[in-house]
Amino acid sequence: MRALAVPAPDAVSPDRLRRRVDARLAELLPRPADHRDLVCMAMRESTLAPGKRTRPLLMIIAARELGCCSQSVVDAGCAVEMVHAASLTLDDMPCMDDAELRRGRPTIHRRFGEDIAILASVALLSQAFQLVASLPGVAPAVRNRLVAELACAVGPQGLVGGQCRDLRDGSGMRDVDDIVDTNALKTGALFAAALEMAALLAEAGDDDRRHLRAAACELGQAFQLYDDLQDRRDSSCTGKDCDKDAGKSTLLSVLGAEEVRRRLHAHIDGAQAAFARVYGDDSALAGYCGRLFGVA
Repeated sequence: MRALAVPAPDAVSPDRLRRRVDARLAELLPRPADHRDLVCMAMRESTLAPGKRTRPLLMIIAARELGCCSQSVVDAGCAVEMVHAASLTLDDMPCMDDAELRRGRPTIHRRFGEDIAILASVALLSQAFQLVASLPGVAPAVRNRLVAELACAVGPQGLVGGQCRDLRDGSGMRDVDDIVDTNALKTGALFAAALEMAALLAEAGDDDRRHLRAAACELGQAFQLYDDLQDRRDSSCTGKDCDKDAGKSTLLSVLGAEEVRRRLHAHIDGAQAAFARVYGDDSALAGYCGRLFGVA
């Protein structure tokens, strides 16, 4: 049976939830033992740098609207955020995207060195899986499924596979379907894992989980298109290096900005429609989804 506690309206304010996630992340991440503990410093810098905390907030709101307000959802969201931070640190490395700026700050390898950036990323992944595997008050069978879901999102069926395809094939000519498939792995897989984990913790039914996964697929495509458009903006506005996709075959370079914007809005509409099938037309999750892209 699902927990039936329903939070007060102000408890699901995205700003309030973001502060809660930030505070919990600060508690969960290891603190440096001294000034030589560079790995822990880099872990905290990578994860606690100012950000939207989109994935954990989606998880918390998704679970709350299903009647589950468990602390385990917050902790699972923090684990997903650690995985996300690790992936960004690795993506920024000179052997990958070779970025100098992330969230308005020097990238982790620029600040701590490439060796520490790699070690911090591995440590964040380890911390994330340890956290999910030891969630209190969650049945062992459910914890196993949560770990498997997150592992699948990270591996060759997800982030790793998508990044490899993007690095190896992105500089050549690609058709639209191939780019979409790469985006689904590189960006969509972690959204799918996040919402599936929230659904598992909330004991959602098969139909609800199917609709949430459909929403996650739409969100993954939307975020990648949004990121492609942001890449052409000045770094002072985005907090990231600009024109990092120059010379790459993205949907923006293949289809042009007008079609990418059309697709972006179609994916946002698709995500909101999928959320509505689970939560109804007044879904807080659909509203939050729209605000992420400035369309609500």
